[in-house]
Amino acid sequence: MTNFTKLASIVAGATMALTSTVAFAADYTLTISSWAPPTHGINARMWPTFVEMVEEATDGQVTAELKMGLAPPPAQMDLIQDGAADVSIIFHGYQPGRFVATKLIELPGYEGSAEAASVAYWRTYEAHLAAANEHRGVKLIALHTHGPAQLHSSTPVTEMSEIAGLKVRIPGGVGGDVGAALGATGIQVPAPKVYETLASNAADGVVMPMESRRGFKLTEVAQNVYELPGGLYRGSFAFIMNEDTLADLPEDLQQKLNDEVFGEPLSRALGAIWDEIDTVGREATLETEGNAINAASEADLAKFAEITTAVTASVLEELSAAGIDAQAAYDMVKSEMAAN
Repeated sequence: MTNFTKLASIVAGATMALTSTVAFAADYTLTISSWAPPTHGINARMWPTFVEMVEEATDGQVTAELKMGLAPPPAQMDLIQDGAADVSIIFHGYQPGRFVATKLIELPGYEGSAEAASVAYWRTYEAHLAAANEHRGVKLIALHTHGPAQLHSSTPVTEMSEIAGLKVRIPGGVGGDVGAALGATGIQVPAPKVYETLASNAADGVVMPMESRRGFKLTEVAQNVYELPGGLYRGSFAFIMNEDTLADLPEDLQQKLNDEVFGEPLSRALGAIWDEIDTVGREATLETEGNAINAASEADLAKFAEITTAVTASVLEELSAAGIDAQAAYDMVKSEMAAN
């Protein structure tokens, strides 16, 4: 069975899981807003996992149903705050200036899996980042990252110097800082628009994790990958919930969700899923004719280490200005990742 067949089977199972949850008489049904494509791992794996965890923790009294296309990615936080849906996923880089503390986990140079990074992220959030109160107005129920983001391009990039001058889709946050340091011309386009942006030659490449090879069909429009071991950055995501929705649930169900689902358990599960779908994306690349993965040279890794040092120093200054013990938070992320 190929990975494409495997993923099709996963998607079919996920669809059944999400639709079957409303078949029994749950007392409370949450509305999930999702902006990713139907077959993306967010919809195929993450939301079904969330539903399963919620149903298990509440003995089936609470479930959820998925709705797509309610709003574009940058509008999801406002959508949840206004009560137009109950739960959603946000990518912090889509809202420049609104989030600063979340840039900590986006830094290049961290070693470890998305699962390890997501657990470290949640623990560091509780210890150092929560005081910034950047998710005010919604209930933060999980934090997670994607795997290391790599450069995907229509023409081969085999040396870091070749990135200068390219038009590259790069999200906000640290990804934008790194792109600027590499001399790329940044184009900010939400992930669902990446395929058409590349297909129309409006961009030469994109910086995204390996799962995008499959999730956003980059094998068709960006056949080449320039890969660094730790990536150019890690994306920062949050699962968020409407505060009134949670408050309206009986106290015992709120407690079960807070104890058994929200926070570290859900963050760990989401990070682990991203590791799996990154593997699917890598294998899809290796199986697709005309696709290639070009590893960065030792000389390029040395050059990028200098960029990492400069970007890290800048981000830690931002966090310090926001009243966060930036060095302690940074050290905690590295320590927690090493321990997981």
